[in-house]
Amino acid sequence: MAAALRSTTVCTFTLPVNGAGNSNPDTGEQAAHKLAEHLAAQFAGGDVGISLTDSGVGRWQVALYFPAPPNQKAVRAAVTAAAGAKAATAFRFVKLPAADWVRKSLAGLAPVVVGRFVIHGAHDRARIPPNRIGIEIEAALAFGTGHHGTTRGCLVALDRIGKVRSPRCRAPRILDLGTGSGVLAIAAAHALHSRVLATDIDREAVRIARGNARLNSAGAMVQVLRANGITAASVRAGAPFDVIFANILLGPLLRLAAPLRRLASPGARVVLSGLIPAQTNAIIAAYRPLVLERRVTLDGWSTLVFKRHTRRAATDD
Repeated sequence: MAAALRSTTVCTFTLPVNGAGNSNPDTGEQAAHKLAEHLAAQFAGGDVGISLTDSGVGRWQVALYFPAPPNQKAVRAAVTAAAGAKAATAFRFVKLPAADWVRKSLAGLAPVVVGRFVIHGAHDRARIPPNRIGIEIEAALAFGTGHHGTTRGCLVALDRIGKVRSPRCRAPRILDLGTGSGVLAIAAAHALHSRVLATDIDREAVRIARGNARLNSAGAMVQVLRANGITAASVRAGAPFDVIFANILLGPLLRLAAPLRRLASPGARVVLSGLIPAQTNAIIAAYRPLVLERRVTLDGWSTLVFKRHTRRAATDD
């Protein structure tokens, strides 16, 4: 997920084969998705990340990531309502520094191949086929390594955008909001042969993204700026954009819906991610009159690709 965190509070619970210890016959996966959807609805107003992980032998782990220490009683109450008291009691709360989160996510991971893109570490640099776009990303204090389902979903969307876009069209104006490691901005610059404006609220993420852009020969094509949301003068000056990426979380995506729609040029694609499937209907409603063109679901995460009508709708204010 393209966001930087200096520290995070994580609470986790593993669901066995028969769900959360209840008498219902749900599999671990079914119960995990139900619990994740309930928690997503309960904490929709905050910048809370939710992940699902297959722990093997029919056991699934549900994890919530809070940017600040949460009200543990409220979290346990929400879990109790969805999965019973036993599940709520089993939830563990741990505070982790962001560096540990990223190192753990990268440990032993192989290169990720998504369409034309190969996201890799330095040790795999010489193994990238010449007909692929290799993007080298190392461990850092920013999310967005290409291994997470949200980033991969955006790369799938970008690969498709590049294939359907006419080579006779002018170079598109591209915005990557919440760039994190800069992987999407770098991929878009190389795939669409155009300059990209990338922003992030976190200073460390901006520093890392700039370094990654230089490492991948995209330093001149990717401008990385520190900005909170889309109110920065540089963002307004670059609008309207033909391709917009926002791989963040439900709360910010809802808050930014109206201003983000206004940044899109007629015919633009807007790629939104950082969502679990239960959250997509709220986003689809919030971003009307943009038309949902494609939905990509990977590892329990959804990426939505919208298209703006060629003519701006009168209802889009």
